[in-house]
Amino acid sequence: MHVVEIEVHEITVPYRDWIAYPLDHYYGPTRRTVYVAHTDSGLSGLGEGGSAEPQEVIDQYLGSNPFEWIGDETSLALGTAMYDLMGQAAGVPVYQLFGQKYRSWIPVGAWTVSTHPDHMAEAVLRYADLGYTWLKYHLSPFENVFDQTAAMQEVAPPGFRVHYDFTMHGTDDHIPDLLARLAEYPIAGCFEDALPPGDIEGYIDLRKRSQLPIVLHHFPLGATYEVLMGAADIYMLGHARIGDAQKKAGLFAAAGKPFMLQNVGGAITRAMVCHMMAAFPTATFHCHNDYETWAADVVAERLDPVNGFVRVPEQPGLGLTLDREALERLKALKLPAKNRWIIKSRFENGTRLYAIADPAHSIFMVRPDRSRNLPPMSYAAPIATEYWDDDGSKEYRAMFARIEREGMVLERG
Repeated sequence: MHVVEIEVHEITVPYRDWIAYPLDHYYGPTRRTVYVAHTDSGLSGLGEGGSAEPQEVIDQYLGSNPFEWIGDETSLALGTAMYDLMGQAAGVPVYQLFGQKYRSWIPVGAWTVSTHPDHMAEAVLRYADLGYTWLKYHLSPFENVFDQTAAMQEVAPPGFRVHYDFTMHGTDDHIPDLLARLAEYPIAGCFEDALPPGDIEGYIDLRKRSQLPIVLHHFPLGATYEVLMGAADIYMLGHARIGDAQKKAGLFAAAGKPFMLQNVGGAITRAMVCHMMAAFPTATFHCHNDYETWAADVVAERLDPVNGFVRVPEQPGLGLTLDREALERLKALKLPAKNRWIIKSRFENGTRLYAIADPAHSIFMVRPDRSRNLPPMSYAAPIATEYWDDDGSKEYRAMFARIEREGMVLERG
């Protein structure tokens, strides 16, 4: 059996209507690449990723036997397609290619962006209704985290938890005190990347202080010695290639540490993550794929959770069926790029802050300190933010031009 063809399809995927407004302002339209790999035996395997792999990478898979890619360390997306082919050829679900199954149901979490407290509350309600019990978001100093948490707490069903991602810090907050205040809310569940990644001693100390689990995603030592040193309670691998994830899974198992995979994509990505986490001994923490944010997909099956868990597919391969009509529809979908827009923030004392947000550089929304244009900010500041799109007014044009000249605008109320 050899791979004789690999189809490459770039698609645009629409957001669900209720979440489209904030996500479009953060990121603009989302694109990803779907691969359909064919063998000379008539099998087809599915994979997906972000931007398309270079042709020289794709060429490595053409003419090969899919089983040559066990423990693939070259491409997560194409490696997924190879595992789909291997499972189909062997007549077994993909998880059996990694080892014995440890679990049949995989914990999954939902995701949103930091925005107005009313939207955060809506996200809790909608995701709980879809079967999720965890919601993750990256904190932003353009919103008050306690206002957001209080709004989410008010509507959350019992047992629903929030996964706070601090994106490796970036404010003037005293993190131990901030985490202690957040931990007082029943909805608070865990804290991810609350310190810069190189501050291993700080993480060790933070674990002793925090009442809730500390999650580490970014590893200065490649998820090796910091794990042995006990820098976190839970570990996260983001878009790790299959072979790399296998190696780290062995280390986490030896250390007895829970971990999860965070690979963003649609049903193809979620299926592969579920198969891997089914066979990795300590992969017991909720994974994230952002699958729940998109209104369409390219496969016939749904992988929605029940009480926070997704059932691992038992069919050969990934257990998915390509929907050609949906694929062609998403290939043809053209969504306009989101223009830059003005962040219009107001402090309780009346002070107003104006800055420019660019969906092409979304990190600014959660780490504005990297721009060097804004003063030190805080997640606990009494601040609320509006999204000011170009409304064609003279006021908008004048403010936009002023921000471009000055870097930001800060005015008394």
